Amino acid sequence: MIKQRTLSSITKKVIMSLAGLFLITFLLVHLGINLFLIPVTENHKEIFELLADFMGSNPIIKVFEVVLFGGFIIHIFYGIVVQLQDWASRGNVRYKSGSKSKTTFSSQTMIYTGLLVFLFLALHLYQFYFMKLGLNTTPFMSADGHPQFYEVARQLFSTQPLYSIIYIITFVILGFHLNHSFQSAFQTLGWDHRKYIPIVKVIGKIYAIVVPAGFIIIPLYFMIMQ
Repeated sequence: MIKQRTLSSITKKVIMSLAGLFLITFLLVHLGINLFLIPVTENHKEIFELLADFMGSNPIIKVFEVVLFGGFIIHIFYGIVVQLQDWASRGNVRYKSGSKSKTTFSSQTMIYTGLLVFLFLALHLYQFYFMKLGLNTTPFMSADGHPQFYEVARQLFSTQPLYSIIYIITFVILGFHLNHSFQSAFQTLGWDHRKYIPIVKVIGKIYAIVVPAGFIIIPLYFMIMQ
């Protein structure tokens, strides 16, 4: 029974790790598109609208969105389940003095940072994705009836400082979450050879800093420049 429970726990962690790596890849794509909200090129606005329209109308992307939401749900669900099982298996051990000395702050707070990011994701989906589905209206519409996502983002970031502050704080929190999850995913999948794990750690730290910073630059630009 104990062995079966252990195998079940490992399976959950593997599924959660695969979903997490999938989401890590998605974040890079999402950041690459969002950076065109700021003047990285002269025609950045047109490029962003073109990419946003492609993401909203291409049938392959629509299938990918289903896979993406599935990845989020699986990662969050199994993250909670694994954490609860871990707490239950340790009982009161986690409360003993010095019991957390071998774990980092990022690993200790994974469940909490993950839940906070999930709450922001719900807000973000309401602001942008549901708008595409017509479940959230906007005054910024093109002639053919599609939301103008550039104007929506500009309006949110430049006129609603609270939203921008929440956005920035969320990505700082996400940085802590990514700092541990990147390395943890590779270890769970058995890709933790002692020769390569130091490289994985460095790449994970760089990713956990650069990607959230890239997202944070966007609201800062609109808050300062607009």
